[in-house]
Amino acid sequence: MDGSTPDSLLIELKRLQAAQARSTLGYADRIADLKRLRAAVKSRAEDIVAATSADFGRRSRHETLLSDVMTVLHDIDYTLKNLKRWMKPRRVSTSWQFLPGRSEIRFQPVGVVGIISPWNYPVNLALMPLVAAIAAGNRAMLKPSELTPRTSELLKAMLAEVFPSDQVCVVLGGPDVAAQFSTLPFDHLFFTGSTSVGRIVMQAAAKNLTPVTLELGGKSPAIIAPDYPMTTAAARLTAGKFLNAGQTCIAPDYILAPADQISALTQALRKELSERYPSLRSSVDYTSIATDRHYLRLQQLLEEAQAGGAQIIQINPANEALDPANRIFPPTLVLNPPAQSRLMSEEIFGPILPILPYRSLDEAIAYINDHDRPLALYHFDLDSERTKRVLDSTIAGGVTINDCVLHIAQSALPFGGVGPSGIGHYHGHHGFLTFSKQKPVFYQARWSSLSLLKPPYRNFADRLIAFLTR
Repeated sequence: MDGSTPDSLLIELKRLQAAQARSTLGYADRIADLKRLRAAVKSRAEDIVAATSADFGRRSRHETLLSDVMTVLHDIDYTLKNLKRWMKPRRVSTSWQFLPGRSEIRFQPVGVVGIISPWNYPVNLALMPLVAAIAAGNRAMLKPSELTPRTSELLKAMLAEVFPSDQVCVVLGGPDVAAQFSTLPFDHLFFTGSTSVGRIVMQAAAKNLTPVTLELGGKSPAIIAPDYPMTTAAARLTAGKFLNAGQTCIAPDYILAPADQISALTQALRKELSERYPSLRSSVDYTSIATDRHYLRLQQLLEEAQAGGAQIIQINPANEALDPANRIFPPTLVLNPPAQSRLMSEEIFGPILPILPYRSLDEAIAYINDHDRPLALYHFDLDSERTKRVLDSTIAGGVTINDCVLHIAQSALPFGGVGPSGIGHYHGHHGFLTFSKQKPVFYQARWSSLSLLKPPYRNFADRLIAFLTR
C-alpha cells in the first residue's frame, strides 16, 4: 500500500479488523503461516543481502546473513517448536476460600498489531515482531523504513506472497506516513527506533489508549574490570561495536576502563581493528553509514568533541583517502570526551567509541546510574562476586557478561529496554505474551463455598468473616 493518507490507512486497518473478527487463526493456521514465512526468508536470503547492501551503499554480506536472516530463521524455529505449549490454557492455583472452583489463564490474540520498523536491521526488526504477532494469532500492518527503500519493497513483495492481504499489510512511505500510522487505533503498536521518536509515537498512541511496545536505544556502557585481559576485551568489544559499523541499538556506546589501563586498551583496540579491516576502502566486511545525513551527524559529533579537548584516534590502517560520498566512516576511538558534549549525551549509532577512565568500581557504577537506564550493559570480569555486584547495582534492558550483544540472540530471553531505552519485551515466548491477551478465567464448582455467605447475614456470617479476616 503506497501513497497512504490517514483515511486510506484507517480503511486498511478496519479491513484487517473485520477479517480478524470473522475468523480466528488457530494453531494449524499459525504453524502453516510461520513455515511459509521461514521458507520465503530462506529462499530470498541473497535478495535480502543485495537489497540491504544497495540501500546502505555497502553492507557486509556475512553480517546481513547473520543479523537479518539467521536471527529470523532461528526465532521462527524456536516458535514452531514451542507454540503448542504456549497456546495451551495454563492452570493456576485458586485461593482456598473459593475451592472447589478452579482458575486458569487463556491466551487470545489482541487483534490487529501495528509495527513500525527501522532501517539499521531492516529485515530482522520488521520480521521478528511480525513472527510474534502471527504466533499469537493476530493480523498485522507493517510500516518499514523509507531509508532502506529497496529492502522495504522486497519485504512488501515477499509478505504479499506469504500472507493474504487481509492478514498482513505493508505500508510504504516517509515520516508523514509513519506519523499517521502511529495515530491509528491498533490493538497494539510496536515501534523500534530512537528515544525521541518513541516519545512522539507513545503520545500519538495514547489518544486511542493503544498499548505500545517501544524498542528504543540509549547509551549502553561497557565496564572492563582491572584484571580482565585487555586483548580479549578488545576483541569482543570490537565485534560488538563495529558490527554494522556501529549502527546497532545495543552496540556498546562507551567504555569504562581502569584509568591505568587506558593506553593498553587503546593499543589492543587499534591492533584488533587493523587486523579486521586492513583496508577500509576495499573491505567488503566493513559496512558504510546508511545515509548522508547520518554520516554528517557523526562528523559533527567528533568535531564538537575534539573542539572540547577530546583526543581523536581514527583507525585507517592503509592510510587511504576515503570519499565521503561512499560514507565509509573510519573506526574511531575518543579519549577524554567532554562530559557535556553531544557525543556523551546522544546515542552515537556509528563506529565511534569513547573511552572513559574510572578509579574504582563504585565510580563506574555511579556513572552509569547517574544517566538514563541503558538498553544494554556489558561487564568484562572473571570475578563472580564483582560481577554480581554490578548486576545488582545497575538496571539495564539486557546484559551480556564477558562479551557484547549476544543476549539478543537467546530466544528464551526477553529483549527490551527500561524507561528511556524502551517499554515492553519480545522474542520467543515473551513476544507471544506481548501480543496475547492473558484472559483470567474462574470456573465455579457445582457447590460454592460462598453460598454459605449471603443475606440475611446472621451469626454464622459474623464468625465466618472473622475467620477469613483473622
